[in-house]
Amino acid sequence: MDNGASSYRRFRDNGDQSGLVEIIRDYKDGLILYLTSIVGNVRTAEELAEDTFVLIGTKKPKDKGKSSFKTWLYTIGRNVAIDHLRKRSRHMEISIDDSAELVSDEDELETSYIKKEQRIMVHKAMRKLSPDHQQVLWLVYFEELSNKEAAMIMKKSVRSVESLLYRARKSLRSQLEMEGFDYEKL
Repeated sequence: MDNGASSYRRFRDNGDQSGLVEIIRDYKDGLILYLTSIVGNVRTAEELAEDTFVLIGTKKPKDKGKSSFKTWLYTIGRNVAIDHLRKRSRHMEISIDDSAELVSDEDELETSYIKKEQRIMVHKAMRKLSPDHQQVLWLVYFEELSNKEAAMIMKKSVRSVESLLYRARKSLRSQLEMEGFDYEKL
């Protein structure tokens, strides 16, 4: 797999719809999980991922080639999510904490993506961290992006991402210890 860049070029330049279908198939799940870490709601993240794919499907923005296709796509998704959060803050929607139904849906989705019990505990502990800590851990460890790519997505310097990553790991370790989790077995 070439990380989606050639599929996108086929779609953008030649109108090959199968290129867009390949991108959605390959990146949808990871993008939804990443966006969930930003907005805190799986259903909203699914809608934002769809909005992201609609945006690249209709506007066909140019990938400047400064980073991997995945980094470029996640940056667009992050921008869509931030726009959503700005609009939502003006209209004040119901909080995820106020809706047990949404929380149970999120737990079901997490379970389907993360099969092992240890990973579920780690993921739940991550949700208790700050949004920046969640994002940097997610991008670097779950999405396997480099610190430089994570910095581009989060619009931070590489040095600040490295510092943030150090503090996020320390916070996660502390959170896991409070829950009695032996992180050394991972």
